[in-house]
Amino acid sequence: MMTSIEVSASPENVQWQSINWKAVKQHVLKLQMRIAKATREGKHGKAKALQWILTHSKSAKLLAVKRVSQNKGSKTPGVDGIIWNSDARCMTAV
Repeated sequence: MMTSIEVSASPENVQWQSINWKAVKQHVLKLQMRIAKATREGKHGKAKALQWILTHSKSAKLLAVKRVSQNKGSKTPGVDGIIWNSDARCMTAV
């Protein structure tokens, strides 16, 4: 389960290094599993609602930024010309 600091704190108040990545990954995986289950059962409205929750969740944003900032192309700037090479820039991106 997510802790209150991961859910409600603003990006400025949370340090990148202090994030409980295991909890973040579990939360995202749980939502993804629920989306897959709803889709299998033909509950498209439920799946759509869960997709909205996932795409707007702090956990999904944190995990996405972590993956992008640590992948093979992380040293190359994107379309915006910014490289997320510091904890502060990663938190701003979230």
